[in-house]
Amino acid sequence: MKLPATSVFILLFLLPPVRPQAQLEAARSVRAHGQVNTEMIRIPAGKFQPFLLAADQKHERHVAAFLLGQHAVTNAEFLQFVKANPQWRRSSVPRLFADNNYLSQWAGDENIGNAAIRRSPVTNISWFAANAYCKWLGKRLPSLDEWEYAAAARPENADPGADLSRIILGWYDHPTPAILPAVESTYRNTLGLWDMHGLVWEWVDDFNSVMLQGGNFYCAAGSAGTANKADYAAYMRYAFRESLQATYTVGSLGFRCAQDIK
Repeated sequence: MKLPATSVFILLFLLPPVRPQAQLEAARSVRAHGQVNTEMIRIPAGKFQPFLLAADQKHERHVAAFLLGQHAVTNAEFLQFVKANPQWRRSSVPRLFADNNYLSQWAGDENIGNAAIRRSPVTNISWFAANAYCKWLGKRLPSLDEWEYAAAARPENADPGADLSRIILGWYDHPTPAILPAVESTYRNTLGLWDMHGLVWEWVDDFNSVMLQGGNFYCAAGSAGTANKADYAAYMRYAFRESLQATYTVGSLGFRCAQDIK
């Protein structure tokens, strides 16, 4: 049974704290020594056409300016979080917050093992773990609208007539490799973001705000129509999110952090 969105937020109150003073100092030390990439790209405010529209929504939606991680969080970066927050070790996390596949690609609690994946996106991460990592750095997961808005930007130097959907479908057409490539290995888009498509799927904060029932999409505001019925890449992306629960860990699913602009 799918975990309702309200249950996800109730469970957040049960999570062990990730930012007591000692861990705050550890986080500052990690950042000071360059072990965690904290570089964020400013995404300017703008309007975009969302793939799904509730019956009472306009065809364009406004997104306020925000910051987004230049690339997905890597295994090496997530290791620093686990060391500073031992409750998120593979052997310590309750099944309430991550399934049995959590960090299964690592050799141990604080040992990535395979040096080839240190700069690969960390995967087999639950929504709860991704959310905790971002909070550790004083950040948050991007909203669905923020992620889709930023991911819609074309690759740098791409042919103006290039179809981004075809690029994405080409990636979907291939199985996930046993060893994921490093971040910054696909393309950088015109906003300065790496690998928004073509490397891993990514968690968003409100991933379960859209549901699929009887072949139709639904959202919190009711029945939703698709803005572009030919956008098969988006159909697959939204259907994948709909299939997730917050405890799920998937070998092709990672995340990046966002931040409000103050």
